[in-house]
Amino acid sequence: MKTLTLRWKFLKSTLYLAVFAGLIFFLFVQIWLFFSPVSKLILSLVFPIIIMIIVFIAGSYFSYRDTSSIKDRLEDLSMHIKSLSNGKFSERVEMVEQDEIGTISEELNELAEKLQKQVTSLQNLVNQKADLADQARGAAIIEERQRFARDLHDAVSQQLFALNMMSSAAIKVMDRDMETAKTQMVDVADLASKAQVEMRALLLHLRPVQLSDDSLGDGIEKLVEELQKKSGVDFHLLLDDLPELSKGIEDNLFRIVQESLGNALRHANASDIHITGKLKNNQLLLQIKDNGTGFTIEQDRKGAYGLGSMQERCDEIGSKLRIVSRIEEGTLVEVRVPLEGSKHGEHY
Repeated sequence: MKTLTLRWKFLKSTLYLAVFAGLIFFLFVQIWLFFSPVSKLILSLVFPIIIMIIVFIAGSYFSYRDTSSIKDRLEDLSMHIKSLSNGKFSERVEMVEQDEIGTISEELNELAEKLQKQVTSLQNLVNQKADLADQARGAAIIEERQRFARDLHDAVSQQLFALNMMSSAAIKVMDRDMETAKTQMVDVADLASKAQVEMRALLLHLRPVQLSDDSLGDGIEKLVEELQKKSGVDFHLLLDDLPELSKGIEDNLFRIVQESLGNALRHANASDIHITGKLKNNQLLLQIKDNGTGFTIEQDRKGAYGLGSMQERCDEIGSKLRIVSRIEEGTLVEVRVPLEGSKHGEHY
């Protein structure tokens, strides 16, 4: 590939223009000599004007040709940079000429290759962590059972005991004082609602931290099916044929979905939840959207929504997390996972 700098290209265009102008001038000098009997005053006025017009047209042509080429190549660089920012690390800039723009293109291609390798290394590291987690899974299951038993006793069990006491008291006073009984039954209904919210939260933790032998799609379907039966919330699940991912990536994505659904049930009081998963531009796109109460940044800082842990999980697998929440409108959780470093990407 011939090496030319942008400065030399403009000098070359100027040289072409000078040679062209010299030839035109030489031609008109010959015409001048040929038509010497004609009025020299007229020729002295007409020839410079004609030469100026021809040189202007030629200069405009050479300038437009060179600047158009540079403009197109710069637009290609801009599109490539946007692709990199969107996680499309497999795309490359076509090398047209070895000049300054060509050097930048080559450096951007090297940067994209390095980023792609880093994503692959990061996802491989997650897989190694998943293997280590499997070794400690037995102990984790025991600890999870103990925690669940403690939460069940501290929350739901005590609330059910209180419900029993309050309903019994309401029955005893119902014949003597109906208004008092009604007030007590309102309290019973309120406490039952709170117990239901706590049970919804505990239902999520009945699911394993890992997916065992299930794929990501199967695990999400089973989780949604279980919650649909026990929570009374309307779930809308739309999953394309999800690619085969490594265990570490699937475990992290499952936990993100689990945490998002937990927020929708525990804090947002959502009645309608949409879960979608699809492939787009060599990326896996997961979205969880609810019609709940939403939250603010100040509420998130209290740590109740677990967004920090979701962000950490996304960072571990080289994915991007986007959360949009509006008060009284609901929340959208979106995860984009590049597939270059996953099992799916290796099959391309």
